[in-house]
Amino acid sequence: MGVDIKAEVRDFLTSRRAKISPEVVGLPAGTNRRVAGLRRSEVAVLAGVSVEYYTRLERGSISGASPEILDALARALLLDDAERAHLFDLAHAASPVARPPRRRTTTSWRAHESLQWTLDAITAGPAFVRNGRMDVLAVNPLARAFYDEVFDMPGQPPNIARYTFLDERAATFYPDWDLFAEVTVSILRTEAARDPHNKELHDLIGELSTRSDDFRRQWGRHDVRHHGTGSKTFHHRVVGEMTLAYEGLEMAAEPGLTLTIYAAAPGSSSEQALRLLSSWAATEFTAATEHRAAHHD
Repeated sequence: MGVDIKAEVRDFLTSRRAKISPEVVGLPAGTNRRVAGLRRSEVAVLAGVSVEYYTRLERGSISGASPEILDALARALLLDDAERAHLFDLAHAASPVARPPRRRTTTSWRAHESLQWTLDAITAGPAFVRNGRMDVLAVNPLARAFYDEVFDMPGQPPNIARYTFLDERAATFYPDWDLFAEVTVSILRTEAARDPHNKELHDLIGELSTRSDDFRRQWGRHDVRHHGTGSKTFHHRVVGEMTLAYEGLEMAAEPGLTLTIYAAAPGSSSEQALRLLSSWAATEFTAATEHRAAHHD
């Protein structure tokens, strides 16, 4: 099982040219325009290729396209950095000599001891490791408390995408739910192009498409974005609203995994909220330990 790369290429290129008005790229709009955005012939002219060749590309026959052709296509369609990278990922996935990237399964991967020590050493903010499928694979105590509702969902491993679209509590945890949903879908779509033969990812996309109208609608937009740094606002059920900066770091020793760290501005109310969350987490851990000990006795 895997992603239909030809269909992905077709839908991605079609959706990108539909977003560009002729005036933006210096072409006359005309009076008899029956398509949204640019025509195929206009994209071909802008990219410096024949209409026949561009038509083959848009139909999914992209495996033989050179980097120069892909760059020209990216310029013609005004792709941003994330969209350009996505186009190259699709071309690589379509290549008959490409090999599926080596991926560990989420059920077999475990954080090595030194990684867990590193996570636990980060005490001022949530820190966690996720894969491109948005499974949460390793956490520090504060991240465990921060994402307590994600961990509370049935099924393993905990998954942020499933929580975002299938748990009604997410609408409260994410005050700007639409933005979080958009980011979530863009991460999954980027991963689907990088690793089109990942059955676990394919199964998740199928589940979300079946169970969530919002996911299905956003998935059809073919939007991608880079998601490495910025700030987000959350509303935690225990400590209330927090605005946190985040940094997503690709792990050189674990290709395909990302270490994300959240931090609050020094002296802010959000920093105080994280301190309260840390205290709550410690209390919950102590209570859980005592409960297990009493039950064992």
